[in-house]
Amino acid sequence: MVTMTKNIKILIIDDEDIIRQQVSSFLRLFNYNIIEASGGNMGLKLYEKEKPDIVLTDLRMPDVDGLEILKKISTENPDIPVIIVSGTGDMNDAINSLRLGAWDYIIKPIYDLAVLDYAIKKVIERSRLIRENKEYQHQLERMVEERTKKMQAALDGALLVIVASVEIRDPYTAGHQRKVAGLAKAIGELMNLDENLISGLYRAAMIHDVGKLAIPSEILAKPAKLTRAELELIKEHSEAGYNILKNIEFPWPIAEIVKQHHETIDGAGYPYGLKGSSIMIEAKILTVADIVEAIASHRPYRAAIGLEYALNYIEEQSGISLDPDVVAACLELFREKNYQFEDESVSE
Repeated sequence: MVTMTKNIKILIIDDEDIIRQQVSSFLRLFNYNIIEASGGNMGLKLYEKEKPDIVLTDLRMPDVDGLEILKKISTENPDIPVIIVSGTGDMNDAINSLRLGAWDYIIKPIYDLAVLDYAIKKVIERSRLIRENKEYQHQLERMVEERTKKMQAALDGALLVIVASVEIRDPYTAGHQRKVAGLAKAIGELMNLDENLISGLYRAAMIHDVGKLAIPSEILAKPAKLTRAELELIKEHSEAGYNILKNIEFPWPIAEIVKQHHETIDGAGYPYGLKGSSIMIEAKILTVADIVEAIASHRPYRAAIGLEYALNYIEEQSGISLDPDVVAACLELFREKNYQFEDESVSE
């Protein structure tokens, strides 16, 4: 083991002056930076003030014993090596010390100081390996984070292509998915949902109408009221979107959210008539955001009905077809926090 001792600060805590001075004198021969404490209380104060690299402490002291010192250091900073130097020779003391986080246990009097030298060099080496391992872990985490960001950027670029494809087929709803995504994200944030869940919700909302690629353009752009048969055909876009997305390995259940975004808690939605807790929270949020934006905006077959009408509608449906917590968050956004629709883009 190769060790550089000059800058290593060692705190020695022992109420027996002769032993403490013997250990200190020996370690100074190796150019360690030595700090001495003649008792537990003094040792703790010097530990706080000096921030030593290694602590050597006696076990039995009249004020604060070595186990208390060990517990404090192991709890606050387990990376600081604590070596117990005890004159009890009791095996239970050694076991308890090691269980509480001691890096080594030496019995005194120390007849062969080479034992102490070896113990200190051993903990220095172990400390170095732990430090290097942590640095390596940090490097790996940074690499993973960078790769994740690159993959996320590529994924979001692909999502924008899908959004553009849908809007080309259905020009009257250009911007609809983006606006719904912005509102869905804001609702999720107000509900204090998990950040990763919100990320998935936002991206699912960005492409929730991708299934309209399977619907004839003349139906999507029809300026008159749709027939029942045409409405039934449009209803197929939820499952069509699921089929388009289901084989893409997203880090979120985007395909399932898209499939469920027209389900309602009373079971009257489509395509499967799911009820209550069977519907994902992301889909419940997307449903409310979709309804509000759709009612508030212009459509080929009708003029915009208006935001206030949309808010009144979801308020009436709260607890009936729409999740009451989601509705409450949406109403708070518009009525208390002055939320406004903006043309959203994928950028998180």
